[in-house]
Amino acid sequence: MPLILISGYPSSGKTYRSNQLVEFFDAKIKAAFEPRISRLSVVHINDQTLGLNRDVYREARSEKDARAAEYSAVKRVLGRDTIIIADGPNYIKGFRYQLYCEAKAVQTPSCVVHVGTPPEKCKEINEKLLDDKDRDGGYPRDIFENLVFRYEEPNGMTRWDSPLFTVPFDDTAPPYEEIWKALIGTEGEMKKVKPNQATVMKPTVEPDYLYELDKITQDIINAVIGWQKEHTGEVGGQVPIGDKLVELPTSPVALPQFQRIRRQFISLNRQHNLPKARVHDLFVEYINSSFG
Repeated sequence: MPLILISGYPSSGKTYRSNQLVEFFDAKIKAAFEPRISRLSVVHINDQTLGLNRDVYREARSEKDARAAEYSAVKRVLGRDTIIIADGPNYIKGFRYQLYCEAKAVQTPSCVVHVGTPPEKCKEINEKLLDDKDRDGGYPRDIFENLVFRYEEPNGMTRWDSPLFTVPFDDTAPPYEEIWKALIGTEGEMKKVKPNQATVMKPTVEPDYLYELDKITQDIINAVIGWQKEHTGEVGGQVPIGDKLVELPTSPVALPQFQRIRRQFISLNRQHNLPKARVHDLFVEYINSSFG
């Protein structure tokens, strides 16, 4: 059943909004007469349920492990009878895209709930949490500033961030009914998700599929790196890859970062048996989604 990704700045109230959604969904399920609704359960996943300390966001390696823990926890419980509320930072577009693909692969809807607390207010809340020794506490100041700086706000124009529901700080509650309708459907009419070619699992792969997946993605990385070498000193830019364009960010992108994106794409698609003609276009799209 549906995957709800909670996203927002640190100390923006993500867990508060998540708990509101848990209470609403639990009450809705308990009051339902339809078997397809009454059999549902709600699972809330966040750093606390995963046993993660906020210090994991200080180093790239430990942060990567934290994302992997959330990814695995979500993937484990994705299914027809579970509503998952993933209450982590979820601030990286590429990570939200990965979770979107996992939901799509099991034909379940997903959405993003953006907790729209301004960064100045988040900082004020975080300072109060740091000063209150009787509570869970806030993020260490250096980690807070770093996460705010790196936050990639959801964009409802992209399919992996839609439908997008933004909850302003002053709103008393999320738009419960709109979220329910978008994910569960109306009474008597179940929300259906049609898988696309990038997420349909097939029993076997073509003999040379993995070779082509590896070769095509490596050729694209080589082309982008070659373009960067020819345009040393320039920032950003559009790299023609066939009839597609790789949109480079304004900050420099090194080879290890490109290879990490490539490994992620291969990991997501090694069992999907994509038509070879689609690998090229989907990988360019995946690169662009990782950068913005």
